[in-house]
Formats: sequence, C-alpha cells, structure tokens
Amino acid sequence: MNMPKDPPNILLIVTDQQQAAGMSCAGNPDVNTPVLDNLAEQGVRFSNAYCTNPLCTPSRASMFTGRMPHEIDAMGNGRKINPNFRSLELGNLFKQAGYNCAYGGKWHVPELSITEEHGFEKICGFDDLRLPGACHEFLEKPRNNPFLLVACFDNPHNICEHGRSDPLPWGAIDSAPPNEWPNLPPNFKSGPFEPEMVTLFASNNPIIQRRLALSEEDWRFYRYGYFRLIEKVDQQIGQILTSLRTLNLEKNTIVVFTSDHGEMAGSHELSNKMVLYEESIKVPFIIKTPQAQKPGRINDNLVSTGLDLMPTLCDFANIPAPDGLSGKSLAPFLLNEYPDNWRNQLVIQSQFVDQSYGITGRALIKDQYKYAVYSDGQNREPVFDLKKDPYEQVNLAKESRYSEILNNYRQTLYQWLVANKDLFCEHYSHPGQPILPNIPFSEVELS
Repeated sequence: MNMPKDPPNILLIVTDQQQAAGMSCAGNPDVNTPVLDNLAEQGVRFSNAYCTNPLCTPSRASMFTGRMPHEIDAMGNGRKINPNFRSLELGNLFKQAGYNCAYGGKWHVPELSITEEHGFEKICGFDDLRLPGACHEFLEKPRNNPFLLVACFDNPHNICEHGRSDPLPWGAIDSAPPNEWPNLPPNFKSGPFEPEMVTLFASNNPIIQRRLALSEEDWRFYRYGYFRLIEKVDQQIGQILTSLRTLNLEKNTIVVFTSDHGEMAGSHELSNKMVLYEESIKVPFIIKTPQAQKPGRINDNLVSTGLDLMPTLCDFANIPAPDGLSGKSLAPFLLNEYPDNWRNQLVIQSQFVDQSYGITGRALIKDQYKYAVYSDGQNREPVFDLKKDPYEQVNLAKESRYSEILNNYRQTLYQWLVANKDLFCEHYSHPGQPILPNIPFSEVELS
C-alpha cells in the first residue's frame, strides 16, 4: 500500500461481546449507532469478519499477536500469552519501531488491566467511564513520534449482568415498556438436530442465562438491554473520535473498530458466546484511513480479525510483520484494490468454560458453507449453507445429498488441524472421519 510520507497515527477501538449485526449500519432496526455508522461511511466496513475464538482471552490474544489461540497457549480465559511471543506482540513491535504506544480499558489477557511487559503505557484501567477522558488526555499531549492508541471498552459485555438482573458496572440503562422491546430474532427457535453439547450447555451452564428458565418476554427484555448497551458504548466511542477531530489529529490517524467476539442475543434461544453460530463468532470490523478510496464501501471478503489485524496495522505503519503469520494485510482493500489470492476459508476455534463438560469445537467456513464439529455428543457435525440459510436453521449434514460436501469439509478441516498442529485433530479417528459420530453424550467416557 502507498502510505503517506509520515508514519500515521493509529487508533484501535475494541468493544467486548458486540455481534456483527449490532450496528444500525449493518441493517439492524433495533439499535441506533450513529457514531459507528458515520465511521463506516468514512471508511470500509468488512461484513464477513470473524474472530478466531468466541471468548475474551483467546480472541484478544490473537488480535495482539496475529496468531491462532492454540499457537500461543491462550485457548481459555485466564491463560497468558506464551512469553516466547512477547517481543512480537503488537505493543512491543510498535514501541520498538518508535511509536508512542498507549492502552486504556479492558485487557483480559488474562489480567483485566494491561501490564507493562506488553509494550503499552497504561493510561486507564478497566473502566469504561474513565476511558474517553483518559484517551483525550493522551491525545492532547505534544509528541514528536506517531502514536498507537488502543481503547478497549467492556460494554456491551454488561449484558451478562443485565441478564441476571445484577447492577450494571458502568451505569444503568433507561427502562422502557414491553411494547418498546425488540422482537425475537428470526432464528429464536433452533432448527432440528441441534448439537447435543450446545443443548446441554444452554440448559445447565451457570455463567449464561439458562434457556429453560426464560420466557419469550424475558428474551425480548434481554435483547432490549443488549442493544441499549451497544448504544451507550457508541456514544463513548464518539467522545474519543470527537477528541481526535478537535485536536486536529484526524487527518493523519487511521481508525480501526472491532469487537473481540459476538453475542447470541436470543438466537437459537442462547445468550453469551462460545458456541459456533454466526452471532457468536462474527464481529463488526470497520477501518477508516485518510487516504481511503471510495469511502462507505462494504467489503464481503472473508476476514479474520485475530489473524489480519496485526499484518494490517504493520502495513499501515511500514513495520515488517513478524515471520510466521498466516493473516494478510487488509490495506489494499482501503485503496479499492482486490488481491487475486485472497482466502476462501477460515477456521474458528472454541473451548467452552465453566461446567461445560470439557467440550471443544472447531468451525470451517469455506465458500458458502460452514462445517462445525464438537468434540462429543449427538449431532455434533452441523453443516449450514450461509448464503441460503444465514440464520442456520437447516442442518444439511442430515441430508444424504450433502454427504460429499460434509466429507470434503471434514477432510479440509482435518488437513488444517494437522498442518497447524491443532490437537483437535485427535477427535478424528482417521483423516476426515470424526471419532464416535452421533454417540449420545451419556455414553461418552470423559478423560
């Protein structure tokens, strides 16, 4: 990419648990996000962006290293990034290149607030209310070098407290009568042949809202709270972007917005994340550059925020990306260029936490289909046609005419697992053939 003569400033804004559809510019009538909508109008919105793992620590660890969670020993919350990658983390890499690196807000890799070994100056701890002001104070300081400022909000993660009727850490949301609550999503009811482990997880896990305990009105109230929390964080993001503009920093600053993972928000009668449905693994992703060609475009190429963010930011800053990264720079798309060799497949990893029966899973998105496989239980290999069935209601794995697609995707995923040394390949008895297909969970011996 032809970068400006002077290295650009970079502002990276990350929310927590915001699904890709959680913006009005994504066509959602139940939420109003004027700040993010305006950012998308001035930049490029990537409509097919996925996290590497729909859980906080693994996804964030990927974004700040450019690697899959299993490569850096960060498959679950509470796991530290393998220290062998410390010098190759985003903050240390940019600091070594002369950038002033600052971080404010939620870190959660695994500490809630960032620590100094990651290369960033901490300007604000885990505090959504203080974060915009801390960013303004950092931005108004005189400096000779470009900056990399990362602002990570906790919201809309407060949906977890809202769903349990607990106090919201960053302030209450306005109440509204039931007639103002959103409708249920089109895929509120799961289609037939839901993976058994998803059913068990939804009904018994204490950290999410138990499916069987909630009425349809409860789910509508849940969705109301979720979208109000998104609107709250949209306003706070607006405060940071206003600071950028009033301090005359906008013309040489690249702004990137995304979220660490999504939120089910009632789809398939599920809340929270970790499952391999689209609402959980697909995230918002917007990039605005001063030199963007044809701003306001929507790009539907297959993107991984965890893999592609690092090489993209390195490209913007003219910093060599670390060796061994499988991600690609998105910078050409900002110039309205479309590389011929862009990927046509992605793998997403998952490992459920907290009384979740030790379940793990992987998903392969390739062309128009998604193949997912969970480590145990019945119906553990769903296949969905995301083009014809974006709400994932029809499990094609049960239809004989799709057996060739199922076997092809099994083989493709297995080959990726082996090539990338992902131990999930142990769940295949031989290439492309899962162990214990459709064995009821009650009959599976757990190690």
